[in-house]
Amino acid sequence: MSFRNLVLLGTLVSALPFTAHANLALAQKNACTACHAVDKKLVGPSYQEVAKKYAADKDAVAKLTASIRAGGAGKWGPVPMPAQPNLSEADAKLLATWVLGGAK
Repeated sequence: MSFRNLVLLGTLVSALPFTAHANLALAQKNACTACHAVDKKLVGPSYQEVAKKYAADKDAVAKLTASIRAGGAGKWGPVPMPAQPNLSEADAKLLATWVLGGAK
């Protein structure tokens, strides 16, 4: 592996914890954590439960991104999830990807 590739790999690896923290901050900023926690059910399912439910679904990121922006009801019980229409498509996809990764 070349020095350039090692530097690039090191840069990417060092950014991973920041990315996870940034996604948690994005979830907090958009009040997602008022109803969801990483590893336990609050009002809605935990992020880990969501990741497990969608683990085999190849369209999971798109489905969860759409659910985040449009809201929904009935997938996890009677309590509806409010829509986040002001959340950009990119941020919704970032959150969906983070949740589907177990919110790590």
